[in-house]
Amino acid sequence: MDPNLGRPKRSLSQNFLVDVNIQKKIVAALSADATEVVVEVGPGRGALTQHLVGAVSKLVLIELDHDLAAMWSEKYRDRDDVTVLQGDVLTIPFWESVEDPSQVHVIGNIPYNITSPIIFRLLERPRPKSILLTVQKEVAQRITAPVGSKEYGALSVGVRSIASAEILFGIGRHAFKPKPGVDSAVIRIVPVHPEPLSLEEELSLRRLVRSAFQWRRKQLKKTLRDHEALNISPELIEEAAERAEINLTDRPERLSPEAFLRLAGTLP
Repeated sequence: MDPNLGRPKRSLSQNFLVDVNIQKKIVAALSADATEVVVEVGPGRGALTQHLVGAVSKLVLIELDHDLAAMWSEKYRDRDDVTVLQGDVLTIPFWESVEDPSQVHVIGNIPYNITSPIIFRLLERPRPKSILLTVQKEVAQRITAPVGSKEYGALSVGVRSIASAEILFGIGRHAFKPKPGVDSAVIRIVPVHPEPLSLEEELSLRRLVRSAFQWRRKQLKKTLRDHEALNISPELIEEAAERAEINLTDRPERLSPEAFLRLAGTLP
């Protein structure tokens, strides 16, 4: 590889994983076999790619960097099992490159400045079989935070209401070049199949969760009644709370993802 090609670009928040042992550990954690399809978000200089090519039935690379995308397209132009897509994972229709998204594994070392948007993009329908991401350690802790903790919030509920999530292992900042100012963690997210909610119910849940944690210091009764995105009558609030078996004097961090699911299902 040309040493001048793929120099980390600050504009793209690129930090390349250079520790080979950790590269192999991440790919092993994906648990994708030779019959399966993998989508890699942001292959960069190929830290994970080099361990995936030829090990799975099809590999789809999504690379925003024009130079790196061109390099991968040239390198794998004679391989039918590798597809290179140049573009932003947040906007390009990458699922068009696979037959059945529900059987696809997603892997990636993603930019820390847009971690949450990428996660929620990957969790849009249709949803993959599994998602394995290297993210900022604090973000991984927020996603998996216990109910009632300071870190527990809208991100925790947003992910765990439609998927399971677990931190597999941490990665020190020395494993990257350039070295980031934070430590990282590898997190596995497994969407629930079939989806537990209809699309309309999911939108209602997101509105509820977003509103609740915008007013996280207020009791649920006040948020449900007074937040402009909800504005529910007191009579319906009492009825919904009884059916969902929640306490209206609780603040949102006291409600589990399952409780938010129940409450969203009872609200108008």
